[in-house]
Amino acid sequence: MIVKIHPDSPNEREINKVVQILQNDGVVIYPTDSVYAMACSLHSKKGFDKILKIKNINKKEAVFSIVCGSLSNLSDYAKVDNPAFKVLRKNLPGAFTFILPASNKVPDKLLGKRKQIGLRIPDNKIALKLVEQMECPLLSSSIRIDDDFLEYISDPELIAERFGNLVDICIDGGLGGIVPSTVVDCTTQEFTIIRQGKDELII
Repeated sequence: MIVKIHPDSPNEREINKVVQILQNDGVVIYPTDSVYAMACSLHSKKGFDKILKIKNINKKEAVFSIVCGSLSNLSDYAKVDNPAFKVLRKNLPGAFTFILPASNKVPDKLLGKRKQIGLRIPDNKIALKLVEQMECPLLSSSIRIDDDFLEYISDPELIAERFGNLVDICIDGGLGGIVPSTVVDCTTQEFTIIRQGKDELII
């Protein structure tokens, strides 16, 4: 199933339709401010397992981000000291994934032996509306043509053709990007850019 949602003025009825699917352990494809991604509710074990199956990866290989709606929401799931908070405040919402020490609110299924988690607040009205209506973060993983290659699909109709029968709903929020988020490691005093993506970090 594919649903069109205007990127600048998301329709509440369509957003609620997607939210209901997420709240019932569904998996959705949605736009971000960088590339399209696959997501489920942070608290949905069934959704998490379904994404692992769709992407043909095991838990040890899985790299997910938690998508939040605000800095206060983000700080529930990560330990954010003052230097990190200042950088986050300057750059979010934006096409960044910040690696931070995970709090005890992050489900164990995501961490394994890791103690860090990637967090995002995308500058995309559809993504933010979903999180706002959910009152719960999204567990998110970007979509590639092939996970062995860094090649992303930007056309939502092509995404729906490829993944539509595997997920519960695909959102057509307009043409997506092909450059992923910038990944910043904030777990040490000196912030490190692990992957330079769409946006430049402001310190």
